[in-house]
Amino acid sequence: MTTVYERRTASRAAPSARLSPAGPLLALLWAGAAAVLALWWADTGSVVGAAGWLTGAGRLAGLLTGYACAVLVGLMARVPLLERRIGSDRVARWHAMAGRYTVCLLLAHIVLILAGYAAQDRRSLWHETVTVVLDYPEMLKATAGTVILLAVGVTSVRAVRRRTGYEFWYHVHLLTYAAVFLAFGHQVALGNEFSGDAAATGAWYALYLGVAALVVWFRVLVPVRLNVRHRLRVESVQPEAPGVWSVVVHGRRLAELPVEPGQFFRWRFLGAGLARTSTPYSLSAPPRGDRMRITVKALGGHSAAVALLRPGTRVWAEGPYGALTAGRRTAPKALLVAGGVGVTPLRALFETLPGEVTLLYRARTAADLALGAELEAIARWRGARVRYALNGPHGERPDLSAPALLAAFPDLAGHDVYLCGPHGFARDLYRELRAAGVPDRRIHHESFEL
Repeated sequence: MTTVYERRTASRAAPSARLSPAGPLLALLWAGAAAVLALWWADTGSVVGAAGWLTGAGRLAGLLTGYACAVLVGLMARVPLLERRIGSDRVARWHAMAGRYTVCLLLAHIVLILAGYAAQDRRSLWHETVTVVLDYPEMLKATAGTVILLAVGVTSVRAVRRRTGYEFWYHVHLLTYAAVFLAFGHQVALGNEFSGDAAATGAWYALYLGVAALVVWFRVLVPVRLNVRHRLRVESVQPEAPGVWSVVVHGRRLAELPVEPGQFFRWRFLGAGLARTSTPYSLSAPPRGDRMRITVKALGGHSAAVALLRPGTRVWAEGPYGALTAGRRTAPKALLVAGGVGVTPLRALFETLPGEVTLLYRARTAADLALGAELEAIARWRGARVRYALNGPHGERPDLSAPALLAAFPDLAGHDVYLCGPHGFARDLYRELRAAGVPDRRIHHESFEL
């Protein structure tokens, strides 16, 4: 396919890198957990007997679960500071880790508090469970929220994810909001820490209302403004390689979007049966005028249906997101390493990233090289290099070990390396890059595997 985008000369600005807010944010989150622990400690007097120990541990687990739920939702809010400065994939990994902690704390809270109550009342665990669920205020809603949250946790397990489609996981995951809403009431109604303590209760409400405001603003109002303002529609769909298609989207005043090469949007196409799911796809070229382009490989039902889109189909987009941009660059030389359709954000960077740039493109065969003609054309006019790592004639995989990389790029440790591709490919290559002496701070990677 011949690109519809005009050339743009890459600048030669001096290397620079933005300071990441990841460290301060993690410190803030752990400080919040410490504050929750302090709240429990201040309200806990002497602990007597097994019932007291079980109940006290259950209360602490419950408080930490409530705090973790707020953190979970906050990490889902798509706050630009996190999505663009830390990176969507890294925030998603934090969210997944926080989700595992939350489920474990939730189970501990349920088991410990019920066991403590049962020991205190000298009743069976089953009898105490029925009493708590049916007779305690806000507990029916909390039970429903617990069931939903556990279901979200189960469907997020990697083994389960492999057996379900992205669309199913996406819609189940959205139920996290309902689970948190249903469970909130019993926290303030039954939590000893909030009984008669206006300051603690006010802080808890402020935490949850603040997180809710982030979600409403960045996941609802900001996308509504973007789509009302720019009115995106599909302009054309073109094949690029077997199972790979490029979609050109046009809209109004797209030059006003604060998008950088290497970033992505979450796209919802209101046609071809794709309207129910929002899916992340990177821009495969810098925006030009009133057009943007994505390039999609058919890896599932949603991505395969992209080929069926028709010109004029309305598009709902959210973004831009992602931190795989020139802002991460720290060295005058850069190596872009693409695996498969991971070439899409790197193709945009290859055209625009300042300095000396080389692109290494890993694919099975020459026929699988999407956007190959564009990459060659960019390499010629900007004086850059494109190298390919293809399977051999009998299917043997190319050598991308640390020694092989150093043989091809002797000064590799002095490069910034931008890496994008399937999870396994990126993981293995990251290990080889580190073995080749590339500092961790100079390996920039992003993955949509959530």
